Amino acid sequence: MGSRARARRAAAVLGFTGLLCAVLGAVMIVVVPTLIKQQVLKNVRIDPSSLSFNMWKEIPVPFYLSIYFFDIVNPDAILLGEKPQVQERGPYVYREFRHKSNITFNDNDTVSFLEYRSFQFQPDKSHGLESDYIVMPNILVLAAAMMMENKPMSLKLIMTLAFSTLGERAFMNRTVGEIMWGYEDPLIHLINKYLPNMFPFKGKFGLFAELNNSDSGLFTVFTGVKDFSRIHLVDKWNGLSKVNFWHSDQCNMINGTSGQMWAPFMTPETSLEFYSPEACRSMTLIYKESGTFEGIPTYRFVAPSTLFANGSVYPPNQGFCPCLDSGIQNISTCRFNAPLFLSHPHFYNADPMLAEAVLGLHPNQEEHSLFLDVHPVTGIPMNCSVKLQLSLYIKAIKGIGQTAKIQPVVLPLVWFEESGAMEGEPLQTFYTQLVLMPSVLHYAQYVLLALGCVLLLIPIIHQIRSQGPGDATSQPGTATQPDLLPGPYTPLLQDSTQRTAHQS
Repeated sequence: MGSRARARRAAAVLGFTGLLCAVLGAVMIVVVPTLIKQQVLKNVRIDPSSLSFNMWKEIPVPFYLSIYFFDIVNPDAILLGEKPQVQERGPYVYREFRHKSNITFNDNDTVSFLEYRSFQFQPDKSHGLESDYIVMPNILVLAAAMMMENKPMSLKLIMTLAFSTLGERAFMNRTVGEIMWGYEDPLIHLINKYLPNMFPFKGKFGLFAELNNSDSGLFTVFTGVKDFSRIHLVDKWNGLSKVNFWHSDQCNMINGTSGQMWAPFMTPETSLEFYSPEACRSMTLIYKESGTFEGIPTYRFVAPSTLFANGSVYPPNQGFCPCLDSGIQNISTCRFNAPLFLSHPHFYNADPMLAEAVLGLHPNQEEHSLFLDVHPVTGIPMNCSVKLQLSLYIKAIKGIGQTAKIQPVVLPLVWFEESGAMEGEPLQTFYTQLVLMPSVLHYAQYVLLALGCVLLLIPIIHQIRSQGPGDATSQPGTATQPDLLPGPYTPLLQDSTQRTAHQS
């Protein structure tokens, strides 16, 4: 009897423990998703107490800007009306440093800031030096010529004379450093003297001169502290709620975020919207596939085929026109009216006629498409590669001798890739706090529930076995009665036995 009592007590203890585990697991199943959501919301909002605030303020991700130039192989032949031929040179890689300053929290649940950028050349990652010479279109000459297309012939002749006096030609041979960060040109001083509003710059001219040691404008974005539904969305850029570069309200809208973080809890139906000051417009990326980055689940977002489509192919883009072939966007209205166009590298995803018009272009998806890998629960990018190309529309302008017999063509100047991936301590902290711990809690709730159910079965099985047949030592046919556990029918059994004995 003593051993059976101990067994009953042990079974009862295990059953009680199982009940506690099952209840705790059930409670966690109900409560944990809410706790995880609250934890994520607390750590992704723009607030000094959040885990991601320092990552937002001083971006720890090492960004790199890789530049590929299109070296003109046959400049003299182009002047005679032949098809341009280019050779891709690069990459010339720069480490990009970003930091925010003038951070001001406003009363309407927004924060305003300036983000400064600077670049350092990385010779070990580059295929060439900043002292390398590149033959490129002379943007100042050819852009100025295009602007003079509809001007009186007398002005064109004056400009031709000025170009000749200054030694300006349609093509130039300059170093990578000069093309990137600026070079002195007497034409700039001449134009600023007689046409002061034609160009926005007064000193050196370079393709990326205005980006180095400068900010991208004053952003005001929602913090998500008071209203989670608007977290990271841009409220204003440079005090504007919409720009005025384009020809429709839809194209002028400032949509999405500033391009660094997005709202958490994404689904495959989510799209990434952001405003790009460099492109002077808002852009939208779409979901492609799910994956992992260093053990962290991600969603990959890519550019839709309509991103740079012209208005005839995709009517909502009509506001970005006047357009040429589909797949390139005219950005002249936000780039001092120079005939500059934005596209994917090598005219990837554009009208094939654009790539066919220039020898040496080989568009392909693997090398020339862009992507962003974002952690869907937090909306924080893990890995990105944004690739864009800048091109110049050139042609012969009657009355300006320097343009000779150039046939109309969109000539690529340069394409660049801005890439970055989270790594090191920030990656480890992110993984532990926002991936590992929620995963542990997620699985722990089901383990507790399963363990509780198993433990609850132990006293039930013990009870069933205890009510089974007698000891194995009892032989059939003997008068020995098995011991009975006390129960509600024990008195009835006793009365029946007594009546049988009395009748005997």
